[in-house]
Parts: sequence; structure tokens; C-alpha cells
Amino acid sequence: MSRKEITVEEAARRLHDFDVVDVREPDEFHGPLGHIAGARLVPFGEFDVRDSVSGSDRPLLIACRSGRRSGILCDRLLEQGFSDAINLTGGMIAWNDAALPVEGNSQKASA
Repeated sequence: MSRKEITVEEAARRLHDFDVVDVREPDEFHGPLGHIAGARLVPFGEFDVRDSVSGSDRPLLIACRSGRRSGILCDRLLEQGFSDAINLTGGMIAWNDAALPVEGNSQKASA
């Protein structure tokens, strides 16, 4: 079984279907790229499969800066028998490039 992936456009349309987990570091989460509204911050190095998936009744949408770290975690979840995790292709870079809404981007210059 291979990793599930979703484009930022499809993820934005279906956001209500997911529990969003952002695996970046806190400074990235609150940095210029911001984060998806309602996302739960669980940094990559602190990610524990059991803690992160327990209590979730919806698929996990895993996000990071570019899709690399989130992809690694989706693979790890799959290896441990949790198939309900979806990697956000292109991560928050692609999300911002698509001009989708973000929160917490306090460092972004205002126009």
C-alpha cells in the first residue's frame, strides 16, 4: 500500500473532512507561511504515532513546509498500520502559492 497524497486545492475544499496535524517546528508554524486554521502543532521530532492518532475519528491531513517531513510521517504511520493519514502535497509552500487562507503568519509583511 502506498502513501495517500492530496493537493492543496482538494484539501482546502475538503478541510472539514480532516484533522489537520502540522509537523513543523513552532517558529515555522507561527512564521511567514502561517498554518491552516484549526491545525494541531505536533513537531516532527516529537511525533508519537499513538498519541497523534488517538481520539481522531477523521483522517489526518499531515502538513509541513514542503511535503517532505509530512510524507515521511505518512509512510511511518502506514508502516505501523494506520492507513488514514494523507500527505499535503507541496506543504505550506504550495498552500501559500495557491493563495489559500492561513493563520498565525505574524511575520508576514502587511500590504
